[in-house]
Amino acid sequence: MLASGSTRRAELLERLEVEFEIHVADVDESPRDGERPVDLVARLAAAKASVVAKAHPGCIVIGADTVVVVDDEALGKPHLPDAALAMLWRLAGRTHVAMTAVCVIGPDGMRHEAVESAEVDLADVDASVLDWYVSTGEPLDKAGAYALQGVGALLIRSVRGDPTTIIGLPLRTTIGLLRSAGLDWP
Repeated sequence: MLASGSTRRAELLERLEVEFEIHVADVDESPRDGERPVDLVARLAAAKASVVAKAHPGCIVIGADTVVVVDDEALGKPHLPDAALAMLWRLAGRTHVAMTAVCVIGPDGMRHEAVESAEVDLADVDASVLDWYVSTGEPLDKAGAYALQGVGALLIRSVRGDPTTIIGLPLRTTIGLLRSAGLDWP
């Protein structure tokens, strides 16, 4: 079970040729006062997995969450174009960290968890490029307001780390957690 409505996560999991069902977990993604980005992303991944595992006992469940961190602040997913543009301006020409937490709950109820990070350097692009990118609609509902796997790749100068961490499901880590939870793979 994939406890996520993210098409990006589903596409990544499909690459592993693992059969799964999607069950979206309704979880409040608001940060708690003083919560560090690493704690936020880990808490949300675990909460999503727990909600689905409770509804489907005996299944292997994957929960994941991604945040972009700049100036020690977790940037979430913008839902409006103005918020996406403001987020992109904040990241333009700078290095930030994309952080994805994965929580796998096995059939026995045991949790297997990890948090992965990758550094991303955004190019210093001009206003017309950012305005155009936001007009595509791609930045909406994406952590950091860009999609590495989409046209947003043109904003990226360099990446240090696993690109699948930035997209939202670090594959190497995820398969390791799934195997720890009892999945016979490959």
